[in-house]
Amino acid sequence: MVAIAGATALALSGCASPEPIELGADAVVVDVRTPAEYAAGHLDGAVNLDLTSGQLAAEIPALDAEGDYVVYCKSGNRSAQATALMEDAGLDVTDAGSMQQAADATGLPIVQ
Repeated sequence: MVAIAGATALALSGCASPEPIELGADAVVVDVRTPAEYAAGHLDGAVNLDLTSGQLAAEIPALDAEGDYVVYCKSGNRSAQATALMEDAGLDVTDAGSMQQAADATGLPIVQ
């Protein structure tokens, strides 16, 4: 199960630190950006299911209902929308926000 530990802490610079996200063995990291954005860089192992094209909505029925999902995008806007769609379908999903926030919270590297 994807677990979020601790509360958001403020760094000395005033920026929020990401909440750590533990990735279980069955966790799936989902990048909901466009294929072009994904190709320019994404979290290692993430699958690309574009929200704006309708690809994510079309794939939701095929997703494992027992799986845990961590979703991210460019800024956190699309990931919030995707999280709502997935939760409405009964999936266990964590909104990791932007790609950098997701990388910081999960420890996954950004790759091309």
